[in-house]
Amino acid sequence: MFDWFTINNDYEWFLLAALLVLLAYQVWFYVRYLAAPLRASRLPFQEQVNEHLQVAMESDGQLDLFSGSATGVSVIVCAKNEEANLADFLPILLEQDYPMYEVIVVNDGSEDGTQTVVELYQRLYRHLRYTFVPKQARVRSSKKLAITLGVKAAHYDYLLLTDADCRPDSNQWIRHMMSGCTQAIALGYGAYFQEPTALNRWIQYDTLFHGMQYLGMALQHHPYMGVGRNLMYTKEVFMSHNGFAGLLNYLSGDDDLFVNKVATPANTTVVCRKDSITWSEPKHQWREWIQQKRRHLSVSPYYHSRTKRRLMIEPMTRGLWYALILFAAVWGSSAFSFMALCLLLIRWGMQVVVLNRASHLVSGPRFGLEIVCYDICLPLLNLWLMLTTRTRKNQVW
Repeated sequence: MFDWFTINNDYEWFLLAALLVLLAYQVWFYVRYLAAPLRASRLPFQEQVNEHLQVAMESDGQLDLFSGSATGVSVIVCAKNEEANLADFLPILLEQDYPMYEVIVVNDGSEDGTQTVVELYQRLYRHLRYTFVPKQARVRSSKKLAITLGVKAAHYDYLLLTDADCRPDSNQWIRHMMSGCTQAIALGYGAYFQEPTALNRWIQYDTLFHGMQYLGMALQHHPYMGVGRNLMYTKEVFMSHNGFAGLLNYLSGDDDLFVNKVATPANTTVVCRKDSITWSEPKHQWREWIQQKRRHLSVSPYYHSRTKRRLMIEPMTRGLWYALILFAAVWGSSAFSFMALCLLLIRWGMQVVVLNRASHLVSGPRFGLEIVCYDICLPLLNLWLMLTTRTRKNQVW
């Protein structure tokens, strides 16, 4: 009976000590980084717009765009064949509860009725503006050009970026994102609509883990990326770094590579509250999701070396952790296997608590036993995509 609780092999004691060290690192990683947005969300909401301001209204009910009484912000939306999404989501952007803002839609070579939809809403909303990427433009990444044109057209120094298929969680989105205007860069969270499918569960978990990771690392003074679905920075920081100079040869990276290039602990903040979230349409087919992940991962090799080193440690320790757990289950003694199982349950319990609280913060789903499957499979999928993507330099997204 006591054999179940006794380890007599020095080699297994060494492996058990290794498991304890790996567990300690994993707990530290989750508490320090993934739980950091939870701690930040408990801080009082710091409104950057004076509460006593009275919004100047025109006779048609629209904002006085160029009043100097508030901190203005230009919302930039790049649209490529987004007629349906603009028809659905533009009114939510145009009816935000914020005193001073404009919405700039940049038509990125659309072949549908994108321009017609914008022109229709321009008759109703005075603070909606429109520009476009010239059809004769020959660039590798037209979205970077579209964003640059939007920046040049912006009247205000603060630039809030989102996508045409994104819907703010509420009409308080701009107000909450502007609470980060004490810094040059504010990182937000971009969620995906929930659907009752297996693919959507994978998307929800993947988005949650990476979202909490980049937000948490920024809160701990290691900013390295943001998402274009919900990102704010100033025109000054964009112009002072020559915009996307040095990044134009990459098909992607208008958000994460740019943030990796310009973000520092001193100029970056995080906004992660329910009202600051944007919601996007998820992919509905596995092939489309894999393609999306491939595109996102294609630029990660061009992060700063210090960022890549920091991001490699957690998946490497995770892989070693599961390798030792597998060894204990297959070749270990009964005592070693039992202790390894206890440590596995401790780590899983920690993950359930941290990840589900983080998911609740961003109105996401709850996760249970499937965490182990995602925890093992997603790093392997990412590794495979990175290795195979680097051989496809000429692929067009």
